[in-house]
Amino acid sequence: MKICYQVATPDVAVAESVTAYQGPLDKTFGDIARFGYDGVELMTIDPMKLDWALVKKTAEDLGIVVGLVCTGEIFGQLGLSFADPDAGRRAECIERVKGIIDFAASQNAKVNIGRVRGQYRPGIAHEQTEEWAVDAFRQISDYAAPKGVMIAVENVTIMQTNFINTMAEARRFVELTDRPNFKAMIDVFHLNIEEKDIYKAIRDYADINVHVHLSDNNRRYPGHCGLDFEKIIQTFHAAGYDDLFCTEVFQYPSMEECAKRAIAHLAPIFERVYGRRPRA
Repeated sequence: MKICYQVATPDVAVAESVTAYQGPLDKTFGDIARFGYDGVELMTIDPMKLDWALVKKTAEDLGIVVGLVCTGEIFGQLGLSFADPDAGRRAECIERVKGIIDFAASQNAKVNIGRVRGQYRPGIAHEQTEEWAVDAFRQISDYAAPKGVMIAVENVTIMQTNFINTMAEARRFVELTDRPNFKAMIDVFHLNIEEKDIYKAIRDYADINVHVHLSDNNRRYPGHCGLDFEKIIQTFHAAGYDDLFCTEVFQYPSMEECAKRAIAHLAPIFERVYGRRPRA
């Protein structure tokens, strides 16, 4: 397992709403490595604006991995989704996600599908929204498969979308999509809101889970508020999960303080539970 931190690439507009470390990559990657993380999860909108070889080399030189590339700001900053009633905008969204898949393949990373899947809208039958989404899920999975890229649909709270909120709903769409490289991921913040028992959900959906987001129950850094991360991480370990854990939080009081405080809280837990040793 590895502890990662979410980092926005320079093509993402700087904003307080962005749940990632922001700035030029040499600084962001350097800071994250210096704080003791094993890797980064990248947030990007237009990876064609990036030097892919330089991104990979910067990470390798610092001894960190690029574990996953997220798609959230395609919806957050561009307003595009797989469930848009406009066919042209749906097609544009799919093409942008394919671009992110190409970039992820160059970094040996996964891709997540969060808010970009869209939402149910008044006047549009749920069945139609689901048909559009599954068609998009299949298209991107088929595009990603020969590139060796895993797609992970994320559970997202009702406060951000009304479509695929629970892990049971995530499983349903994994099964409907029916592609070996289309699985799910668990975001603990969303899990805490949408599930009756977060520990049972971690166990029950371990078979489809390929990535984890960590934040406290107020979307701040782990250890800031009320979640029991010792028990959460023990539950993932007992369920057989041994892949990436990424901190995804609002960057308050500052990016530097969040990143430092998150790993200060998490690293001793991961050492006790997984036997992870601190980075030199």
